[in-house]
Amino acid sequence: MANATRGSVKPFVNFNAKHDAEVLRKAMKGIGTDEDVILMLLAARSNAQRQEIKAAYKKAFGKDLGKDLRSELGGKLEDLIVALMYPSILYDAHELHKAIKGVGTEDEVLIEILASRTCDEIKDIAKAYKKEYGSKLEKDIMGDTSGHYQRLLVILAQVKKCVCSLIVFQELFAAGEEKFGTDEDKFINILGNRSAEHLRKVFDAYKKIAGCDIEESIKDECTGNLEALLLAVVKCAKSVPAYFAESIRESMRRAGTDDESLIRIMVSRSERDMLDIRAIYKKKFGESLYSTIQEDTEGDYQKALHYLCGGND
Repeated sequence: MANATRGSVKPFVNFNAKHDAEVLRKAMKGIGTDEDVILMLLAARSNAQRQEIKAAYKKAFGKDLGKDLRSELGGKLEDLIVALMYPSILYDAHELHKAIKGVGTEDEVLIEILASRTCDEIKDIAKAYKKEYGSKLEKDIMGDTSGHYQRLLVILAQVKKCVCSLIVFQELFAAGEEKFGTDEDKFINILGNRSAEHLRKVFDAYKKIAGCDIEESIKDECTGNLEALLLAVVKCAKSVPAYFAESIRESMRRAGTDDESLIRIMVSRSERDMLDIRAIYKKKFGESLYSTIQEDTEGDYQKALHYLCGGND
């Protein structure tokens, strides 16, 4: 996995799947559930290790660990622990499917996942999506969205990111600031079909020619979901951890915490780049991610988030 060493959750050293399965069974058996034991154990194991625990649990007790956890836990802690039990690629596929097939489209989920994942991850997600739900990711996106926004989502889902040395920033400038009305097709083709490395060069050149950041042009020229998606693509091309530091901040600084987003980000980044997200968060917002979680959440749910955060800065 990309940047695996920058995760806060690492494989547990003296790992024994059978022993962990027994500990979890004991925590759930009888009257009352020992939430502490469950969250401490599962948050301290890598995703691959959790899959081994699931298999060992099934073998030893003939039961589905995911189902048992669901029936024993409740509320936000249940949501977080269940999310941890998905294989990571399948978790992304599940979140996308839920976003498309639920009541109304959860656009922020589509935007976050498709803008931030690597080409290889998106290929794997699309495969897992097809296997799990029997339909193509891009087809489902097309059935649920429209216009330029749909077009860019589909380009991102198809992973048509090529590295090419075309001088594209002049096209971008012409598409945005230089003429009345915006040629969104140009923006979409360039931002959807270029690698992050190439895009960073494009953005630097754009700034020199246009005298402003590409984000400013997007905000001036586009609106709604298309604007949100274009901005996410730009931010992720510049720095994925910075994009997530900002997203986590937004999830906790709204009126009422957006726990769905918070859980999704903490779970999906815990083995990828949580240490980088934490460092950027502290620098940008003047407080540690750990302390914001402390202010904004409570109980066992807070404890589990703290484990995934991996420490105070």
